[in-house]
Amino acid sequence: MEPTIALVILAVIVVAAALSSIRIVPQARAYNIERFGRYTRTLGPGLNFLIPGVDRVNTKFDLREHVFTSRPQPVITEDNLVVNIDTVLYYQITAPKAAAYEVANYIQAIDQLTVTTLRNVIGSMDLERTLTSREEINTRLRGVLDETTGKWGIRVNRVEIKAIDPPPTIKEAMEKQMRADRDKRAAILHAEGERQARILKAEGARQQAILEAQGEQQAAILRADGEAKAVERVFQAVHANNADAKLLAYKYLETLPSLAAGEGNTFWVIPGELTEAVKNVTHAFSGSTEQSAPSTEKGDEGGARGPAQIAGPDTAKSSSEQAAVDAAEAAERAVADARDDVRRAGARLGGGMPGPREEG
Repeated sequence: MEPTIALVILAVIVVAAALSSIRIVPQARAYNIERFGRYTRTLGPGLNFLIPGVDRVNTKFDLREHVFTSRPQPVITEDNLVVNIDTVLYYQITAPKAAAYEVANYIQAIDQLTVTTLRNVIGSMDLERTLTSREEINTRLRGVLDETTGKWGIRVNRVEIKAIDPPPTIKEAMEKQMRADRDKRAAILHAEGERQARILKAEGARQQAILEAQGEQQAAILRADGEAKAVERVFQAVHANNADAKLLAYKYLETLPSLAAGEGNTFWVIPGELTEAVKNVTHAFSGSTEQSAPSTEKGDEGGARGPAQIAGPDTAKSSSEQAAVDAAEAAERAVADARDDVRRAGARLGGGMPGPREEG
């Protein structure tokens, strides 16, 4: 019975020792192994064996990229302004042995190194350059950190400035400046818009004036052409019909009353040849009437022509003679009407005008 228990206890010890000698390391991990307190090797991912009671795992490292965010640090710029700056570090452990034995606390070491480097970099810049030179600051920080952390088995992949907070008074002044700049740009854009609008409006007015002038020119040319053609046709009609002096004098008298037809006419100059024209027309039509009228005087033999003689076939009026008499009477009436119109026009203009005297 006792040997059996001893064998069972021995078997349990052997199994426990075997299990304690097996180490399975996950992917992207690294274990530092010490033997009797001295570093011997670093275990990589996979199945690894240790000597129970002799080897032990000292430190475990994650080989993936890490992100470290520092607390806001007060930094003085070249123009003696205090700004709070937050930084973000992206680092990766490349040598687990150096990370475990070259520095006691690599996180704290990186934080302090970042702060001191940042103060040196920002101290050589003024506030405006600090706010606009983030890429330059990141590059200089990364160069210093890479040079120092390389012997610690750590590689700094990237350094970013997360925030730069100037003092409240500086913030207020910067906001006022930005508002002034925006107002200035808005005023400039508004002025440019008004200038462009005025230019376009002037161009439109110019084009409108040009088009209107061209239209008026074409209309005047067309009116002149029409009037010229009308005058030409009237001239041709007058010459084609062989108008005599009586017709021209009558048309002259017919046109005179239209000179005083306007409402604003207060002064009318009567042509000097008016009475002469009336006299010529009167003589012309009167002569025609006397020539066409029957004679009541005695003949050479002293006999009077009685009604029987007038009604005879030899002395009867022909149809052409009657037409001439009617035309002469119509002309006399037209001349009389023209005289009346001329008198009324002269009286309306203030002063009156005596009509032409009638010939006996």
